[in-house]
Amino acid sequence: MRVLDYGSWPSPVGAALAAAHDGRPDHVGFVGDEVWWTEPRPTEGGRRTLVRRHADGTEESALPAPWDVRSRVIEYGGLPWTGTVVDGRPLLVFANFADQRLYRWEPGAEPVPLTPVSAVGGGLRWAEPAIHPERGEVWCVLEEFTGEGPADLRRVPAAVPLDGSAADDRHAVRELTDDRRRFVTAPRLSPDGTRAAWIAWDHPLMPWDGTDLLVADVLADGTLAPPRTVAGGPEESVPQAEWAPDGSLLYASDRTGWWNLYRDGTPLCPREEEFAGPLWKLGQNWFTPLDSGLVAVVHGDGAATLGILDPATGEVVDAAGPWTEFAATLAAHGDRVVSVAAGPRSGWETVELDVRTGRARVIGAAHRDAVDPAHYPRPVARTFTGPDGRDIHAHVHPPHHPEYRGPDGQLPPYVVWVHGGPTSRVPLVLDLEIAYFTSRGIGVAEVNYGGSTGHGRAYRNRLRGQWGVVDVEDCAAVALALADEGTADRDRLAVRGGSAGGWTSAASLTTTDVYACGTILYPVLDLAGWNDGETHDFESRYLESLVGPIAEVPERYAERSPAAHADRVTAPFLLLQGLDDVICPPTQCERFLAGIDGTRVPHAYLTFEGEGHGFRRAETIVRALEAELSLYAQVFGLNPPDVPPLGLSG
Repeated sequence: MRVLDYGSWPSPVGAALAAAHDGRPDHVGFVGDEVWWTEPRPTEGGRRTLVRRHADGTEESALPAPWDVRSRVIEYGGLPWTGTVVDGRPLLVFANFADQRLYRWEPGAEPVPLTPVSAVGGGLRWAEPAIHPERGEVWCVLEEFTGEGPADLRRVPAAVPLDGSAADDRHAVRELTDDRRRFVTAPRLSPDGTRAAWIAWDHPLMPWDGTDLLVADVLADGTLAPPRTVAGGPEESVPQAEWAPDGSLLYASDRTGWWNLYRDGTPLCPREEEFAGPLWKLGQNWFTPLDSGLVAVVHGDGAATLGILDPATGEVVDAAGPWTEFAATLAAHGDRVVSVAAGPRSGWETVELDVRTGRARVIGAAHRDAVDPAHYPRPVARTFTGPDGRDIHAHVHPPHHPEYRGPDGQLPPYVVWVHGGPTSRVPLVLDLEIAYFTSRGIGVAEVNYGGSTGHGRAYRNRLRGQWGVVDVEDCAAVALALADEGTADRDRLAVRGGSAGGWTSAASLTTTDVYACGTILYPVLDLAGWNDGETHDFESRYLESLVGPIAEVPERYAERSPAAHADRVTAPFLLLQGLDDVICPPTQCERFLAGIDGTRVPHAYLTFEGEGHGFRRAETIVRALEAELSLYAQVFGLNPPDVPPLGLSG
């Protein structure tokens, strides 16, 4: 092997290659016997298309540009499409991102709008559509803006006529309930059509704090009777409910401290494992009942795998295969179960499990090695010890290249990656953005800090009232542990994150001296502003659990906000922001930069038109990755080849 300084190794994993493989398939479903799903197109403006897998196994991108199958309900969206077979032909309904209208579409024809456009605020938005041909309707969630403010809106379960009569008539949309609940999921009809079940919650709760599972009778006129609460509460999260073929109601609840499955209130498989997760997008599926009475489940402590649960015995048989992580999307048809899965050596793929044989296989979006897999990271799942002896779960990706190693006695630089959410987690799967750094000799440590999901309610409750404290401490503990054990160079540590991870990165730079530099993407930086109308409705009261009610602890909002202490930053940083971001708007960055002014801290601020919360366009991802690598090169004294320079002011 050749010897070359860490961070300076030539690599075939370029930024354009990483950008082309950004995102993953999602929202799998059956249309008759065919499997369909959505898939990202970073090189087509970041849109998502519908992909159809024909009976002969061939795939096609079913909707051409500029159609973009994506909902904006609660800004994070949700299930944007549904399909069925009518008279032997596929019939689909989908939400189009540009105008947020629902469209009816039969392959071979042009999509036809089903819902109107509203000029009020953010307009009309739809998610979780379900076609009911016998009723001539699509049942879904309606999010309707009533004014120009981000909180001027209402949400209700609604029925949209399939005949297009509501395309220009808002009054033709039939509301199934009143709008007394702030947040709702779409109603699921029982097999006999006499009952409907859905989930609701209200501010200041987030859906992983507490929700109510509601059931109502379906009246003769198609409306829903007043609902009754069958599970949930302010300290019980029910993120999903489904009717079983026998008419019993399956749901996930964390009443024991873990999201486990229940049937009409009876536990099916009590374990210290998660059988569900945080409801960030409406329509996420962690389980789905089968006609046989079995239940397909995505479950685990940390990593989530696909299994088949027998409710009669409580036993789970997991699917065999190379995948170590399954996404919260499931669909079943007969003995076929479809999901999306990945592993440390393969990207996200559409996978089908035959329940009869136990055989799982890739049926779509198959992973293909874009480079020699010898250049992929070789990550290790580890548990570190943090303050007060608490466990901290992390994935460590050491620098790796098949042809290069670092000089004897030299330790590599490491970047701590902080996931967003913060009520979320990062899976241990192949990510070419990580390979972009590790194949050049820069290590990456992904930290599932206290507050992350996947390890029970107690682990995620560590962040209650402690955002900006526990997350910062846990990330620093991992970074310093890597340095203390001789894995990382103590003088060449960096921190990097987006959204809530951007908050933790910025807070780390203002409150610790652990890092030599940082990369901050579309962040939360000013708690008071974010709490006072600078974000969308869904997360507008999130800080009450993460920080505390502002009326009771106003000092925390100032003490912890990086924007209030920007003058404490001494390490160089890169700030990246989409100009169309309504979740973490550019004004947060501008306020932070105003506090930096005059400190002479080297920094760069890059903005991107047409990008929202999270980057989708290939050209944006390329520019962001190259700028990040250039920052590390300048601060750490690296010499990576072919990296455009990043101008640092200050």
